Amino acid sequence: MPIQSYKDLEVYQESYRLALEVHKLTGQFPDSEQYELGRQLRRATKSVPMNIAEGYGRKRSGADFKHFLGMSAGSCNEVQVTLDFCHDLEYLADDTYERLLEGYASIGKRLYVLMEKWR
Repeated sequence: MPIQSYKDLEVYQESYRLALEVHKLTGQFPDSEQYELGRQLRRATKSVPMNIAEGYGRKRSGADFKHFLGMSAGSCNEVQVTLDFCHDLEYLADDTYERLLEGYASIGKRLYVLMEKWR
């Protein structure tokens, strides 16, 4: 099936799903971290699908689309570091942390592959 929208990209779908999950999880953080780590994590996770969508809107220019995919990949790295902080401060259970970390590592890899293959 041909890609007709950014919503057809599996990497977008997965990043959107994980961003929703993380958004809900951060609501369980202590009040003192709602603004600090919670806000940072929510912002970074939402940045991944948002940059994919914005870049797709500029897909006619391969360089522009790749630029936005690169920004999404950078946000994946930011998410992983923030997840490390959240886990080490014991705001995330081991299984949740590992699953989210693996998810964002996978998304980052897929974004790099997409950047390499996009014309």
